[in-house]
Amino acid sequence: MHIEILVEDASGEKLLDAVLPKLLGEQGDPHTWRVHSYKGIGRIPKNLKPGTDANKRILLDRLPAALRGYGKTPGIDAVVVVLDSDRRDCTEFLAELKALAAGCNPAPNTMFRLAIEEVEAWYLGDRDALHAAYPRAKADVLNRYAQDSVCDTWELLADAIYPGGSAAIKKAGWPLPGQIKCEWAQKIGPLLDPDRNVSPSFGKLRDGLRRLVMEPF
Repeated sequence: MHIEILVEDASGEKLLDAVLPKLLGEQGDPHTWRVHSYKGIGRIPKNLKPGTDANKRILLDRLPAALRGYGKTPGIDAVVVVLDSDRRDCTEFLAELKALAAGCNPAPNTMFRLAIEEVEAWYLGDRDALHAAYPRAKADVLNRYAQDSVCDTWELLADAIYPGGSAAIKKAGWPLPGQIKCEWAQKIGPLLDPDRNVSPSFGKLRDGLRRLVMEPF
């Protein structure tokens, strides 16, 4: 089957590029996919109409149009949308996303998956991979983390592995935060073991993708 995968930023794309072959097999053997990154999450537009110019590439703003387009395109078997939950209520957010997809005509087969609170939770879910990538990670900081908790996740990871911690990254300002997150994806992503990862939200992505290619919905 062929899957289109939407993610909110470049670091998420790099992470999925590393993880997807571990879940789906090598590209084209037998499944194929494309990962599309956006420039932020945005918000679900009212009345399912795009809320911004298409060139701005904000994921939720563009999602209704994207799903409608995929629904009309032959050869696309499923769409997977991967998002950070941030501080949203996950149950309500998923309900809104599913309503959005249901309102598209025609609607593609769509699966939504949330990283709780941020995709950095998935790195913290595999401490062996994290320590292999960053051997000097601070154990006292990592030990404060409760898996998949809402606790400023990327800042905690930065405090554990980046010189000067999250304060130094924030002080430097953009584009450093995005660059650092891409670095984490490139260094930790290839080392992640999907079956070892203890993040519940990563487990839902892992299991959902495996079910998708075994039993297309």
